[in-house]
Amino acid sequence: MERLFGTDGIRGVANQHPMTPEMAVAAGRAIAAYFGAGTSSRVIIGKDTRISGDMLECGLAAGLCSMGADACLCGVMPTPGVAAIAARLGACAAIVVSASHNPYADNGIKVFAGNGFKLSESVEEELEKRILKEMQHGSPSQGVGRCDVIMDALAFYGDFLVNTVPNVSLDGLRIILDCSHGATFQAAPDVFSRMGAKIFVLADKPDGVNINAGCGSQYPEALQKAVVEHKAHAGFAFDGDGDRVIAVDETGRVLTGDQALATCAVHMKQSGRLTGNRVVGTVMSNMGLKQALKKQGIHLFLAQVGDRHVMEMMKSEEAVLGGEDSGHTLFLDRHTTGDGILTALQIIEAMRFASKPLSALAAIMNVFPQVLINVPVREKPDIETVSGIQDVIGQVETQLGDEGRVLVRYSGTQPLCRIMVEGPSKKQTRTFAEQIAAKVRVMIGNI
Repeated sequence: MERLFGTDGIRGVANQHPMTPEMAVAAGRAIAAYFGAGTSSRVIIGKDTRISGDMLECGLAAGLCSMGADACLCGVMPTPGVAAIAARLGACAAIVVSASHNPYADNGIKVFAGNGFKLSESVEEELEKRILKEMQHGSPSQGVGRCDVIMDALAFYGDFLVNTVPNVSLDGLRIILDCSHGATFQAAPDVFSRMGAKIFVLADKPDGVNINAGCGSQYPEALQKAVVEHKAHAGFAFDGDGDRVIAVDETGRVLTGDQALATCAVHMKQSGRLTGNRVVGTVMSNMGLKQALKKQGIHLFLAQVGDRHVMEMMKSEEAVLGGEDSGHTLFLDRHTTGDGILTALQIIEAMRFASKPLSALAAIMNVFPQVLINVPVREKPDIETVSGIQDVIGQVETQLGDEGRVLVRYSGTQPLCRIMVEGPSKKQTRTFAEQIAAKVRVMIGNI
């Protein structure tokens, strides 16, 4: 059976399979049929700023309405805002039209349950079957739903965010925000201004095709420069749909997602919020994170890559904090999903609580040199079955010993093989990573 869902929803080039209007209609019908049997037939829809968002939003809404469900449109809204609104309104489901940090030509469909949590793999598999069935032959429905606009969506989301840091004022702080010409371009400046910060905003003029173009979480260089020029206390760069953030300290240095996670973990422990002194990272988390947390008496658990897997382990281990080195951080005592603006506010809360600059808080973690190389591939065979790749991985691991590690995995959303190597020095780590990448290119590369 064709696979639609990757690690973060359905994704592809807009107007090409599977990101077509026809697929959007089928997805809307399948979502309505699966989730619409309860007391609510409302499905919340939000989108980022891509030019193709309107097309897919309309297709989803048509599909929902054709099955008797009501489509409630948020317009441009960060992904976590859509999840929060769904929970507030008691919706049966929520949909976000976004391809996150991908270029504007791509788009995607993310689905949330009505309680604001992402779907389990088993639910996604069932939806996948229903969508593909709808594409072949649609099932008739007796009812027809309505399509409404939620006029106060941004105001509600702003209130929600402010309430996550009830005792924190941003008065006197100079903050730089890079909105990636994406979904946070209104919400982030509104919240930080409302809380008293003096803000300088970058990449807040979306035109449909400039989302993530040399800006945002993937390209923090302009943010670093602005932080230094304005003598700001911190800077934050969001990704296209606003569920991730990369922080820059007052010196202009980029913090890794793991450093941000460590900073928040220590603050939450000191303030009594870190249940069981447990934090969840991923197999991609830097070796320095485990060392830093261990010194603080905090236990680190490692999940598979993907915020859904992090959330599942957080629930099983009864942890309230988890995250990925990519900048995706989950505060289960504050929200049901990753939220870039919320994460930025939590980092500022840690700064206020400790009365220290961000550079000092991040210094608790020593970042091991890490090199990540993405190799385009033509196919995705099980890495362990490709002997040539396994041989070079084994050689590198032997040379690293206890001073580093290797992780080779496929992207769940793109035709890429990700080679990650950590080691004692940047030069040596780069050499090892290039050795493995070269072998991947020869064996399965898309040359």
